[in-house]
Amino acid sequence: MINNLVTVIIPTFNRASFLEKCITAVLEQLHKRIEIIIVDDGSTDNTPQVLSTYKHQLKIITQENNGVSCARNVGIREAKGDFIAFCDSDDYWLPKKITLQLEVFKQNKDAMLCHTNEIWIRNGKRVNPKKKHQKFSGDIFEKCLDMCTVSPSSIIMRREFFDVVGNFDEDLPACEDYDLWIRGALRYPFYYLEEPLIIKNGGHEDQLSKKYWGMDRFRIQSLYKCLHNEKLTPEQQKAIALAIIKKCEIFIQGAKKRGNQEEKYTKILGEVSSLI
Repeated sequence: MINNLVTVIIPTFNRASFLEKCITAVLEQLHKRIEIIIVDDGSTDNTPQVLSTYKHQLKIITQENNGVSCARNVGIREAKGDFIAFCDSDDYWLPKKITLQLEVFKQNKDAMLCHTNEIWIRNGKRVNPKKKHQKFSGDIFEKCLDMCTVSPSSIIMRREFFDVVGNFDEDLPACEDYDLWIRGALRYPFYYLEEPLIIKNGGHEDQLSKKYWGMDRFRIQSLYKCLHNEKLTPEQQKAIALAIIKKCEIFIQGAKKRGNQEEKYTKILGEVSSLI
C-alpha cells in the first residue's frame, strides 16, 4: 500500500443533517494520511455548529454561496495532498475506499484517476441503477457524452490532473462534473473498481437535478465548448456533434412544451448539424 497524503474535499451547502455521517466516514478510512477540507458554501442552517465539533480534524473554509464548482475549486487550490478526492456532503464512503484506490495507482504507474462502483439510496431505500448508468474502465470518452457516468464522490486523482485538464467550470451551475470528466477522458484512461465503495444518497429536494429543469442544456453547453478542442480526433468531434444534435432536439421539444425560450439551442443545432 502506498502511503501518500490524500486531500479529501467536501463542499457543502445547508446539509447539516448529512454532514456528520459524511465526515465520520472519511475519518474512519483505513488509510490514515488524509487531509480533509470542508468548503461551506454559505450555509444558513446549523452547519457551522456541526463543523465546530471537528475543528481540530478538518480545514474549514467558509465562503459566500458561489456554487459547488467554486467550492470544489477553492478546495483544490488549498489542497496539499499528492492525490485529491471529493465527497459530496450527502454521500459517504466505506472504510477501505481510499486504500483500494491507492493500490490501483501503485499497480498502474500511468493511472491518473480512479473511480468506483456505488450503492444508491433514494429516499431512504436502496435502489438498483439502470443499465444506462453502467460504469466503465479505459477510454470512456464516448461513453461520457450521453450522461455523467462518474460520481464525484467515487473518484480520486493525482493532483497534477488539474494542472493538465483544468478545474471545474464555474460558469456551469450544474453538470460541472460531466464537463470535467469529458475533458479528462480526452486525455486519460479512467481506472474503475467494480466493488461498491460509496453510498450515494438521492431523492432529497436540494439536489441540483431538482433545482433546474432541462439539465441537458448544461451538457449541451459543455459539449459545445468542447467541440472545437484541438485535441479531438475527427471521430471524437463527430461523436460530440451527434451528441449535441440529439440533446438539442430533445431539449427544444421540452422547452416548447414548457413555453421556455429555445432560440439559443435552435441556433446551436443548426450550426452543429452543418458540420456533419
